Amino acid sequence: MKIKNLFLGVATAAMAMAAASCSNIDEGDRFIEVNPVNPEEVGRAILIEDFTGQRCVNCPTGTEIINGIVEAYGEDNVIAVGIHSGPLGFAGNSKAVGLMTDTGNKYYTRWDKENKMGQPWVIFNRKTSPDSKYYNWAAQVSTIISEKANLSVNIANAYDADKRTLTTTVGADGVNGTVNGKLQVWIVEDGVPALQMMPDGSANKEYVHNHVFRAAVNGTWGEDVTVKEGETTTKQYSYVLPEAWNTDNIAVVAFVYNDSGVENVAKKYLVVHKGETEK
Repeated sequence: MKIKNLFLGVATAAMAMAAASCSNIDEGDRFIEVNPVNPEEVGRAILIEDFTGQRCVNCPTGTEIINGIVEAYGEDNVIAVGIHSGPLGFAGNSKAVGLMTDTGNKYYTRWDKENKMGQPWVIFNRKTSPDSKYYNWAAQVSTIISEKANLSVNIANAYDADKRTLTTTVGADGVNGTVNGKLQVWIVEDGVPALQMMPDGSANKEYVHNHVFRAAVNGTWGEDVTVKEGETTTKQYSYVLPEAWNTDNIAVVAFVYNDSGVENVAKKYLVVHKGETEK
C-alpha cells in the first residue's frame, strides 16, 4: 500500500485547522458452495463513518484528512461515507440543498446521544469510540487495516435507466469460521454541489461533497445474516433513485458488522470510475 506523504498531509491539514423497496433473492439467505479462499489473502477493508455537517466550519479540514487516507491506501481498502447529521447538519430550505437525513441522525445519536463530540468526528469499522482528533485518524487506520478478515464482501449492480431502478446483489464469502451479524447496504453519491461553511467562516455555495450518505437500502441497521466458512450468503435489493441524484456518481456500500465491529466492507459504483478495481 502506498502511504507516501500521508502523515505529512495529515499534519498539514491538522495545523490548518488550529478545522426502497428491497427484496431478497428468496425468503432467506441463499447458500452456495464455493472453493474456500485462503484467509491469509483476505484483508479487512476499513469503513470510515464521517459524521459531518454543512454548517460545520471544521468539517472541510476533516474531509481533507480523510481524502488523504483514502488516496494513500486506495478506495478498495478504505471506504469513507459522509453522514450529514447532528447539530451542524443542514436539512435544506427553499434556497439551498441540504444533505442531512433522518437515518443519518439516527446513526449520530447512536454514538453521541448528548451531542458532546462536536463535529466532525469519525468511527473506524465500528471498533473505535467516536474520535474528533484528526491527528489520530491515520494511526487508527494503519492499525486496523493490518487485521485479517473472516469474510469478504462483493457487490454487483445493475441499473434500469427508464425506471431509475438500481438492483444490487451483495455476496458475503466466508473464509474463517462462522460469522453472525448484520448485513448493511447503503447508497452514497459523489460530486454533490451544495452549501458548506468553511474554516474561515465563509459560506461556499458550490462546495463539492463526495461519498455522501443517501439512503439505507435494507433498513437503518440492516438485517440479520449468517456467513459460514466455505459458503457464500447472497442477497439482492432494488431501490428507485430520486431524479436529483446523479447516477454517474452513485455507489453502493455494503458491509457485515456485529458486536466486534465491521467484519468487512466493499464499495461499487454504478459505472466504473477511474482507479476502481473491477470485481
